[in-house]
Amino acid sequence: MRACFLLAALTALLAAMPAHGQESPYFVTYSHHLEEPGNLEIAAASTIGVPKGNERAYFAPWIELEYGVLGRWTSELYLEGQSTAGQSSIFTGWRWENRVRPLLREHLFNPVLYFEYEDINEADKIQKEIVGHAPDFSEPNSELRREHAREIEGKLILSSQARDWNISENFIVEKNLSHDEGVEFGYALGVSRPLALIASPKQCTFCRENLSAGAEMYGGLGDRYSFGLHDTSHYLAPIIAWRVPGGTTFNFSPGFGLNDQSQPFLFRFGISYEINQIASKLRGR
Repeated sequence: MRACFLLAALTALLAAMPAHGQESPYFVTYSHHLEEPGNLEIAAASTIGVPKGNERAYFAPWIELEYGVLGRWTSELYLEGQSTAGQSSIFTGWRWENRVRPLLREHLFNPVLYFEYEDINEADKIQKEIVGHAPDFSEPNSELRREHAREIEGKLILSSQARDWNISENFIVEKNLSHDEGVEFGYALGVSRPLALIASPKQCTFCRENLSAGAEMYGGLGDRYSFGLHDTSHYLAPIIAWRVPGGTTFNFSPGFGLNDQSQPFLFRFGISYEINQIASKLRGR
């Protein structure tokens, strides 16, 4: 199956499309900013993993379709794939997430409630979140693709704006419905800001106002039987977002494992494109 190469081709297609919006630069952490009502964002991203020991490097792309249902509610669909060196390229599943913001006004801490349903197999490696104990990447795709998993995931998202800075904290709870496993926990922390707020009088590609920078830290917190840091993986990842003239946004993030249970290196990159008021455009208005 060549599903992940199809996802990679869609990534290249998005790079050639004009865009009209910009998201926060995070790959793992969520902030309190939701999609504008009626807007559809199409994004393509990938995780490249360089494992340790005898484990093989992999490329795990995904496509995101994010729609602003209401001012308080954003819904998103993911389609995911994976290719491991010397093995195979497979479609690993899909997930549907929803974010609801109870308070629309800005506060010191802006809460968002997150719910996600996943229908994936154990070969999934996009690592959109890190939960539980450190995963084992040594098993081949031929075995992992047979192990199906239906999971539900919840997050408490807290996000603050301090002048130009965004500071976000996520606490993650995940439960596998397909197997008799305990509840797993994880976290993500993010901080970011634009490099400049005042636009240059001339249009340019590398102006500071086109760039945002920050960092994420994320990892697992064990499960209900052994909550904590024992046998968990953790990563620190600087982030850069570059919005070129015309609106297309590129995001890059090299991630570095912080302990022996982590993979040495994760590289993430993505491209996003937003369609304003998609329903009106489809009706020809």
